[in-house]
Amino acid sequence: MSETTVAAEVAVKEPKEPLFSKKNRKLLSDPMNDDNPITIQVLGICSALAITVQVKQAFVMALSVLVVLIGANLIVSLIRNLIPSRVRIIVQLVIVAALVILVDQVLKAYVYDVSKQLSVFVGLIITNCIIMGRLEAFALGNKPWPSVLDAVGNAIGYGVILIIISIFREFFGSGSLMGYPLLGDAAEGTGFYGMGYMNNNMFILPPMALIITGIIIWVQRARNPKLIEN
Repeated sequence: MSETTVAAEVAVKEPKEPLFSKKNRKLLSDPMNDDNPITIQVLGICSALAITVQVKQAFVMALSVLVVLIGANLIVSLIRNLIPSRVRIIVQLVIVAALVILVDQVLKAYVYDVSKQLSVFVGLIITNCIIMGRLEAFALGNKPWPSVLDAVGNAIGYGVILIIISIFREFFGSGSLMGYPLLGDAAEGTGFYGMGYMNNNMFILPPMALIITGIIIWVQRARNPKLIEN
């Protein structure tokens, strides 16, 4: 029996890896816990400080990063063997920039008010450390499907932290969630405001986002001792 025939038989008998194997599931789960891009890798902090005053803004930013990261990881993974090493950063930036422009135009067309509030921060997705980090660390060396899962996991891990921070900031800073007043009308003095409650304006300031992020990091490490550095 020739070596070619043996190799062909081995290739046929070798089982394919399931789409959601244990290894692939870890690509989704790790960024949401043990390898979160914000609380563990300490990436994307700028947007966590700047656009978490309202839950709606945080949600739109998280969704935008999800779309851009999935698209960028997939494209870079598909052409990874064609990208010269010396120009890989430029190629990655061009891909991300094109995706960000598309996302920005969609936001302006369908959620213009939120797009206006996010201002330049949508454009700054181009240089978001999380996106460039995943392209360099994962998409350049892995197949398309794992790259997509890696993108989904990291984008959701990033988005969850953004939304948690924004919930605290909007509720205590404005007395609302997703723009809906929960504590009454501050101007008319109804609900809790009629009983003397006042919004805590400290929560609207960027330093409070950093404090909330620090608390989340503390809780996460307290629950998971292996994250504590010796």
